[in-house]
Formats: sequence, structure tokens, C-alpha cells
Amino acid sequence: MCNGILKKFDIAILGGGILGTTISYWISNLYDSSVCVIDKESTVAQHTSGRNTGVVHTPFYLNPEKKKIFAKSAHSSHDLWKTLAKNTMSPWDEIGTIEVALNETQHKTLEKYQKWGIENGVLEENLLLLDSNEIKQREKNVECFSGLLCKSDVSTDYSRLTQEIKKISAQNSTEFLFQKSVKSFSSTNDNIQINFTDNSSVECNYLINCAGGNSLDIAKQFDLFESYSDLHFRGEYWIADNTYADIVKTNIYSVARHPEFPFLDPHWIKRANGTTEIGPNAVPVPTPETYDGFVTDIPSTISKLGEILTGGAKKLFLNPDFLSLISHEFRSSISKDAMVQRVMDFIPSLKPDYFTKKGTAGIRTPVISPDGNFISDVMEREGQNSFHIVNYNSPGATGAPAYSALIVQKLQDKGILKTPNPQKNSLWDFNSIIEQI
Repeated sequence: MCNGILKKFDIAILGGGILGTTISYWISNLYDSSVCVIDKESTVAQHTSGRNTGVVHTPFYLNPEKKKIFAKSAHSSHDLWKTLAKNTMSPWDEIGTIEVALNETQHKTLEKYQKWGIENGVLEENLLLLDSNEIKQREKNVECFSGLLCKSDVSTDYSRLTQEIKKISAQNSTEFLFQKSVKSFSSTNDNIQINFTDNSSVECNYLINCAGGNSLDIAKQFDLFESYSDLHFRGEYWIADNTYADIVKTNIYSVARHPEFPFLDPHWIKRANGTTEIGPNAVPVPTPETYDGFVTDIPSTISKLGEILTGGAKKLFLNPDFLSLISHEFRSSISKDAMVQRVMDFIPSLKPDYFTKKGTAGIRTPVISPDGNFISDVMEREGQNSFHIVNYNSPGATGAPAYSALIVQKLQDKGILKTPNPQKNSLWDFNSIIEQI
């Protein structure tokens, strides 16, 4: 605010994660609109976008019908990330992934994944179903019934890549408003006023909400998704001592035993920074920023408990299978031995002493329907002068360049964004992405 006059933008983007930053990149690259990105942190990618495994996922495990957009976005974005990484000298380690099956039932899941992957555009030569002996020849310390080798999975640094996108977006005149915590919104027929906790404000003609773990709460302030709720799950990791970090040289994932719940079975992860980690678990926490402990502030904890007792999440906590899994996840949070034991199912030579310190924790926030089921796909909803993206979870980082282009195309189709200009200062081609999706 200057002399009582609010600074006004055509487009305000809430959330400086990988999705909000890439949306700003496309808008600033293609249109004359004034754009700002608003985030409460001091820079971009400080939460989920910078607290994930760093894997550029190949979409072999995504149902091509039920998660079509996620799958297409992930497939289309792979080469986009590669181009950006190579041009900015960011990490790009083509490490590959083996998803292991521990029994015949899980093997049938891998057969399904192989079929899905090919339907999603993965080259057959990059997706090989191997028996236990063939896996042993590649990774002598891995024990399994079978494994699906995906050669095209990559380890990178999404925080670094998001910073590089921010640089280009800023060069294209996007303003990044950091350390701005939203207090409230004031809407009229023509614009939205965004009020911050430091008593400053800005106005915009149109607001895009992609605030990650806070996106549902923001959408509800616009009277959207009112009957939905969410839960925050912290995923924790342990770092292997350097002596043992290379006993397995490939990323190892395991088939999810309970796909109806957002609990990831354990991984062996080779990160782009050179560390090897095991994890994650899925520990319920009260906020999307509870990276340590189980209570951040009392009001947030009470609010989340109230939501659980009154919303769709209540039905989950009456489900004995869900409660049993929660108990299991808590054990792996409290006990390093319990975490390591999970990975020993497919790397039996591991010992708890091999892991010397905790890795970076991240938080996933799945949305729950009114009938108490987890929503598997991203949810989009248009409000008055606003567009809201909710439940944008894994592999959201992988697919962000293409998915954000799709969002921009939708806004253009709605008349929110006018006819695009020729691209400027761009490593990616917008039109070719839209054609692929």
C-alpha cells in the first residue's frame, strides 16, 4: 500500500511452491498480464516442493483412466525438467528405480503397472519386468519375488529447479511477494483484496490458489469444498552412513500394501545430493508445517481435532484398518529399528546402526470426501474471480511444468487470460505441451 492506494495485479498466485512458480512462469512468458506470487516464506519451494524424494517419476504406477492428467503431465514433463536441469547445471542423475514385489500377489500388481506405464507413453525398453534372479544380478543385496525396473526415473533437486524457474519468471516481470501471510480476503464483483498479517494488502483481478497443504482451507474461505476435509501426514527418513550408502545403487520402491490409503510403503532412495535414505512413513500431524514433534501450536491442533470429529475424516478414525495402519506408522516414527525393519523386507542385510541421522521430513495433505474416503486425483474448482487447485499431491512435482501449462490454457479458454504473445525467454514450448496433454 502506498499513500492509501493498494498495488493491484491482474493475477495473484497464492503459493510459491513448484506449481505456483511454474504457473507464474507460463503467464509471465505468454501474456501481458501483471502477475505476483505470494508466499509466507522467504523464498520459493520451502515446503512440499523442496521436501520430497527428488525423483522425477515415470508414470508407470498411475492408472491411465483414473489419473489421466497426472500421468500425462508426468510423462510430458520429464524432458522439460531435463532441459531445465541441463541448461542450469542442476542435478540430473538417471539412477533408475526398481519397484519390488515380495510375493505373487504383488507381482500381479507389477504386471498391471507395466501395462499402465506403456499406456501412459513409457517406452517398453525402459520398463522391464524381472524375476528375482535377474534383480539379484543387478542388485545383489535386494531380495524379492520380482521387480519392475524403470530405467528412466531420475534423481534431481526440485528446490533448485524451482529457484531456476523463479529467476526466469522474475525476468519476465513476475513480482514475488515473500514473507506475506494471508489473514483474510475481501471480494467485490471486480476484484479480490488480499490482506496480510503485517497489515499490508494487495488487490488482484483474479486469484489462483495453489497453496499446497493450505489450499483446501483457502478454498473454503471462498465457499468452495465446504464438505471436504484433509489430513496432514509427515513422511520421515533416515540417512545411511556413507559406508553403507552404496550397497544398493538403484532407487528401490515397494508395492503399496494398502493403496486405498495414502501410506507409502518404504523406499531406498538415492538422492541427488549424494545421500542415501530410507522412508517414508506417514504420521498424522496437525498442520502442513509440523516437521518435528506432534504439536506445533495449540489453536491449530484443536482446530484439526475439531475438523476430524465433525467432517469426513471422522469416518476414517472409526475404521479399524486405518487405525491399525496409523499405529504402525507411529511405531516407525518413534523407533529407528522399526523403520529399518520395514526396509529389511527387501534389503535384509541392513542394520539399524547403518543409519546415523534423520533426513528431511516432508508433509503430504490428502483430501477426504464427505463419505470418509481419500480423494485420489487433483481437484479443481472455479470461484468468483478465482481458481482453486486442491489435493495436488505426488507425483505433483514431476508433472508441474505440463500441468501448470494446462491450467494456463484453461484460464485462457475461460477468457481470464487473453490471446497469448509469442514466447519469450523460454526453454519450454507451450503449444507442444498442450498438444501432448
